[in-house]
Amino acid sequence: MKSRILFKIGGQAFTGEDGFRDLATAIQSNQELEVIIVHGGGAEISQALKDADRETVFIDGIRVTQAEDIKIVEDVLSGTINQRIASWLSANGVACRRMSGKTERLFIVAPLIRKGKDYGYVGRIQQVNPEVVLQALADSRVPVVSPIAADENQESYNVNADSAAAALAAGVQCTDLVYVTDVPGVMAGEDVFHALTIQQAKSLIAAGTIKGGMVAKMESAFEALDQKVPRVHIIQWQGPTTLNNIIKQRSTDGTVIHR
Repeated sequence: MKSRILFKIGGQAFTGEDGFRDLATAIQSNQELEVIIVHGGGAEISQALKDADRETVFIDGIRVTQAEDIKIVEDVLSGTINQRIASWLSANGVACRRMSGKTERLFIVAPLIRKGKDYGYVGRIQQVNPEVVLQALADSRVPVVSPIAADENQESYNVNADSAAAALAAGVQCTDLVYVTDVPGVMAGEDVFHALTIQQAKSLIAAGTIKGGMVAKMESAFEALDQKVPRVHIIQWQGPTTLNNIIKQRSTDGTVIHR
């Protein structure tokens, strides 16, 4: 059985083309592997909104997205960043299929309401229709997915990329979900936890050891594990060998979360 791995790549995780060249090399050396990429782009969205004199507001780490913001956010994610990632991979020999959560209704969302707070055009995924992703894999193409999605009325919504990655990893039955970040893994001070169960991770959140932006990432990891994704990794990219280590379940410098 083929391994199927979803990489969620954050805005600062790969700086420039070098990281994607490494990833392309790793993909090409593992022909039996199916790879999916979901990307974010928070820093570039913030800059684009600033350039448009739009204020960026976060509530509990989630960007409030007004009606006037959603086109800018969509242009950055589904246009600029999605095209750049696909172009870099293609230039290094990896065939890609660009898409967003709106492509063939990959994700159907509803407005996110959390703790009674309204986040505007921020979506919560209600349904995954994975056929477009599975077809790309069958065609030996790497799906490069922007998390922009739409509701039943085809209104665009901004979806947290970590949550989109978790939902898609479950929807296409990935063997591994990998969050590539700019930190080495889940940490306590300078030390990295190399393996955590869901219960251990929840205890560390309750104790305040896991905090800040890592909490939302862990919550997405729990969602994926609850939907039968066997392993979730939080790692810093260490070059082409990173992918081989994940496939062979060797120790990486990051954190593996499991049930």
